[in-house]
Amino acid sequence: MTQETRTATIADAETPGDEDAAPPLQVPARKTPPAPDRATDPVSAPTPTPAPSKLDTLVALLTRPGGASLAEMQAASGWQAHSVRGALAGALRKRGHATSSERHDGVRRYRIGQTGAGA
Repeated sequence: MTQETRTATIADAETPGDEDAAPPLQVPARKTPPAPDRATDPVSAPTPTPAPSKLDTLVALLTRPGGASLAEMQAASGWQAHSVRGALAGALRKRGHATSSERHDGVRRYRIGQTGAGA
């Protein structure tokens, strides 16, 4: 459909003997553009992947070869120590991860994927 033009006239504006009357007003027809179809529109950008959650960050730390200390997990997540321990015992276990911990040089290191004495 092309854009059409309609003429708006006011019957009372043209009075007999009024030669100085303005020409009829040309007003473009109002046409709203169709909404883009997001399913087939190649221009729309793909949805961005969400940022990793704090639990995903903990899993990444715990799967490293050396594991992670409580202080490292606190710094990465911004949580207090009791919240990190609760995530290890609760949320990560519900996700199916088996956690283990070992003490080396007075620092407790936590890991995922290796079952040990602290599992």
